[in-house]
Amino acid sequence: MKPFLRIALALSLSVLALGASAQGKVLRVSAIPDEAPTELQRKFTPLGDYLKKETGMDVQFTPVTDYAAVVEGLASNKIDLAWLGGFTFVQARIRTNGGAVPIVQRAEDEVFTSKFIVPVDSTARTLADLKGKTFAFGAPSSTSGSLMPRYFLMQAGIDPEKDFKTVAFSGAHDATVAFVAAGRVEAGVLNASVWDKLVEAKNPNAAKVRVLSTTPTYYDYNWTVRPSLDPALAKKLTDAFLKLDPANPAHKEVMALQRASRFVPTKSSNYDGIEAAGKSAGLIK
Repeated sequence: MKPFLRIALALSLSVLALGASAQGKVLRVSAIPDEAPTELQRKFTPLGDYLKKETGMDVQFTPVTDYAAVVEGLASNKIDLAWLGGFTFVQARIRTNGGAVPIVQRAEDEVFTSKFIVPVDSTARTLADLKGKTFAFGAPSSTSGSLMPRYFLMQAGIDPEKDFKTVAFSGAHDATVAFVAAGRVEAGVLNASVWDKLVEAKNPNAAKVRVLSTTPTYYDYNWTVRPSLDPALAKKLTDAFLKLDPANPAHKEVMALQRASRFVPTKSSNYDGIEAAGKSAGLIK
């Protein structure tokens, strides 16, 4: 081999080694796009700073355009930690043959609900009154914006495809409120946490709609780590979340943006009911 080729090869190998080393020091994080990208980034920034301090790793947040991208990111080891809805976790669990592991959820996610909304001047008073009307879910893979509301509608004797005039998908919870407020649909559904946040912020769209009904409770969001993540790092991340305390001034902003009173341990079996609902809806075979 000629000298300059040996030098070039050596330099290439050095660059690759440095790249691999750097990758090992970066915690790659993502989240399902259930709100506007700017809002997701705003919510994550203080948490990312906190996780960097707790793990000693650089934290890189990568937004994605759809729910499937987060699942594939975990399955292909391109994402280390992801904020998932319950149904997206079930999809990730299936896609990774049980390799994806949920580590924590907010206490609120043990008793999560969705809100059916209509314009403030709607004559609807019950879910049955929505028959024949236009309706919007959030994203097709959303637990709280599609799967569980659909499940509870079916329980109430309402088949969305048969009983609503049309069914639309807004793509995100805040977008659903905008759809209903603008008259694009006559009713919709979103998760209770985003609804409460919009009301507290005096969002102009939220002021144009009202809650018609609230679903029964179910398990929802969690933080999940990819298959084969170093157990020591997974434990460090779990401990970091469990240490968060809204009474601690240093944690207050993180917890407020995450809309969490505290984080609690979770486990895969908590989401078996969501998998059953997915199968019942024909969304999981």
